[in-house]
Amino acid sequence: MNSVAVNLYLVGFMGTGKSTVGRLLAKQMGWQFLDSDHEIERVQGKAVSKIFAEDGEPKFRAMEREFIENGHPLSGCVVSCGGGLVVQPGMLELLRGRGVVICMHAPIETVLQRTMHTHHRPLFEVEDREKRVRELYAQREELYRRTGTLILTDKRPLREIAAHVLRVYRMEAAGFKK
Repeated sequence: MNSVAVNLYLVGFMGTGKSTVGRLLAKQMGWQFLDSDHEIERVQGKAVSKIFAEDGEPKFRAMEREFIENGHPLSGCVVSCGGGLVVQPGMLELLRGRGVVICMHAPIETVLQRTMHTHHRPLFEVEDREKRVRELYAQREELYRRTGTLILTDKRPLREIAAHVLRVYRMEAAGFKK
């Protein structure tokens, strides 16, 4: 394992398996697992949906930036990033300067299947959820494809996905320069 233990940042659209795979990887690596949304909720003392409703999306995006800049250890962490985190200007570069960035990806039909029955996603609190998911996915897909190594999470066993992510992480961490 890399002696530097640079962080692993999992990015991608919601419902692609970032948290599920991230938890497993952190356990396998003996590292800390952090979910950016959950950490923001913990610090703020309220749910992301409530932050969106009371403070607005720009305030939440500022909280995401603060978390990445100052809210977690600089090494030994697997971080599951909220779906919109890398959409903000400069955030992908910030992540790349702090660790290895891997994008979890799944086709839109899989994302719909995994997210349609959850009620904690503030951007989906609209009348036509499926339409909103499809619109956001279409807006963000190209950006996600440019974030770094893309790992498909559709129709693959969890352990196989985690093993693939770990192989990619090890290769990229070996060449990581701060």
